[in-house]
Amino acid sequence: MRHRVAHRKLGRVTEHRIATLRNQAQMLLRHERIDTTLAKAKELRPFVERLITVAKRGIAEGDDTPKALHARRLVARDLADKKVASKLFESIAPRFSERPGGYTRVLQLGRRKGDQAEIAQIELVGSEYDPTEADGDDAAEEAASGGQGVGGRLRAAAKRLRGDAEEGADAEKE
Repeated sequence: MRHRVAHRKLGRVTEHRIATLRNQAQMLLRHERIDTTLAKAKELRPFVERLITVAKRGIAEGDDTPKALHARRLVARDLADKKVASKLFESIAPRFSERPGGYTRVLQLGRRKGDQAEIAQIELVGSEYDPTEADGDDAAEEAASGGQGVGGRLRAAAKRLRGDAEEGADAEKE
């Protein structure tokens, strides 16, 4: 029986589980969205939200106060990368300053092909997804065409495919 047992074991010993959570939290704060298994995403969510809450309390007090320094030390205990910690305090925490909680979102993506594990995407709420980082030049055209959200990206992709088909037809005529 698992009555009153708080966290998932994730098939790891304690040290490995904590290291996994720290690494995934670091990657989530760096990239603002990651894909992982559903169980890891559900376990990562409170871990990251606690870090953001501590950072919010630190910036609410001001930069030169002892509470701000204490908040930075609490965050540094879990985040080894100083760039990610500074990003948390400089851009992520101010973005959520008015939000009382719920800084992350877990979206189920389906099952992984190899082992049928449930895959989920965990992302920061309100993170502006920049498709130019992921896909290169085609995504830059898509962003420039004014596509908003998934529907806009689909319309832009369809337009791009129709444009590619027209160019191919022109090449055949010549």
